[in-house]
Amino acid sequence: MKALHIIFAGIILLCISVHGYSQINKIQDSTIYKAELFGSAATGSNTPFWMVSNRYGVIPLDAGNGFLNAGVFHNQHFGSKFRWGAGLDLVAAVPRHRNVFIQQAYAEIGYRSLLLSIGSKERYNSLWDRNLSSGDMVQSPNARPIPEINLSMPEFTVVPLTKGLLQVRGDFAIGRSFDTDYLEDFANAKQTYVKNVLWHHKSLFLRIKDTRNDFPLSFTLGAQHFAQWGGTSTDARLGKQPQSFKDLIRVIFGQKGGDDASLSDQINVLGSHYGSFDFKLSYTMKDWAGHFYYQHYFNDKSGIEFANKSDGLWGIQVDLPTIPWLNKIVGEYLVTMNQSGPMHFITFDRDKWQGGRGGGNDDYYNNGEYRTGFSYFNRGIGSPLIPAPEYNKDGALGFENNRVKSWHIGAEGNINTLLSYRVLFTAMNGWGTSYFPFLNKKYGTSTLIDINYTHPQLKGWLFTGSVAADTGTMLGKNVGFSLGVTKTGLLKAWK
Repeated sequence: MKALHIIFAGIILLCISVHGYSQINKIQDSTIYKAELFGSAATGSNTPFWMVSNRYGVIPLDAGNGFLNAGVFHNQHFGSKFRWGAGLDLVAAVPRHRNVFIQQAYAEIGYRSLLLSIGSKERYNSLWDRNLSSGDMVQSPNARPIPEINLSMPEFTVVPLTKGLLQVRGDFAIGRSFDTDYLEDFANAKQTYVKNVLWHHKSLFLRIKDTRNDFPLSFTLGAQHFAQWGGTSTDARLGKQPQSFKDLIRVIFGQKGGDDASLSDQINVLGSHYGSFDFKLSYTMKDWAGHFYYQHYFNDKSGIEFANKSDGLWGIQVDLPTIPWLNKIVGEYLVTMNQSGPMHFITFDRDKWQGGRGGGNDDYYNNGEYRTGFSYFNRGIGSPLIPAPEYNKDGALGFENNRVKSWHIGAEGNINTLLSYRVLFTAMNGWGTSYFPFLNKKYGTSTLIDINYTHPQLKGWLFTGSVAADTGTMLGKNVGFSLGVTKTGLLKAWK
């Protein structure tokens, strides 16, 4: 997988750019706290889709739920080049497999624009808008954060000798799942899966932009790579999966497995791999900006070579900072119908088939060995528009509906100086998988309206009321509302 070599080579650029400009130096030296109380009710069996999705896996799927979230976060510089931080975030939620759990627990140290973080931390690595996008196909804020060791350059940083025109950011991480108890409770007796899964992911983004803002056009090109590997299968015949340091190198570079790997991993690559090529073109003026983007998703070499055609996320975003009632609007189209063709061939005679290709039926987010698919605690790590295994009614693992076409729109603005809003609307269609297609297409819509209230005399307080609804056969019919109160504040300023 040559694309993985390109991403890894990009680490050189990250190291070269350590001395470049970074927004990280603007982080305030402080210790802050956060407390959030949330409750919701719904008419159906599930919480409406957009009320539960892209919330880092905190809100339970079951209707009639609530949680209390409390955290403390610290950031502080020492010397002129170093900084350190830490965070602890606890959640008590009902109904839940474990009612009390640690959402975030991390410690990190930074040098100039580099940051080394250890633990579970809510990160947002995508180029797409955090509040309005339907979600990144590779790493959205939909699932709980995976505990990991993460070395990153989290902000775009100028590459030296480019006159400020080229900026770079990226990350490199190794992590491990801790959802074994949950899977034992959820999965039916027929399911086998790999527990204690190991993870690896990396990304590299290059941006060409005039940092003096004299030229309005900019272009960003990125690549992301995620992989599941290692762990121990509940199928005694498979047992412990390869997880030596040598196997880690194979996973990082997308190489075939050794003699101790499964036959499939010896033929293809070790582990289960996911990734994307990300493209974004922006035109920025003083009173408005437009962004056009495309995320090309791949599961294997056929996707890397664009054999899956136009599968991916297409989007447009318009920023209108001078219009209070409509600050921003996003429109997106997600399509995953091609998947490099309906059939998968591991080996075949290309000449006999007139140069045709194998590697079809990519079966997005699913894998033969890693039956839980691209999920953590059964919630999708990628786009929530491909319904997560948590929605499966029979205790089955994996994504049962990954051939979809969805249209999505999001908007936000200010009603007045005290009230702001966010609106999301998505129309979804699903055909199941190539292996197990639905007899009848599933369809539906999901809507969310958020109203936020703040007051200058109530510093640090945020009150949120939401109404959401699902229709159709995709997710069922659900109508719900929620109320949330969030308080943030300063415990201590260190300068």
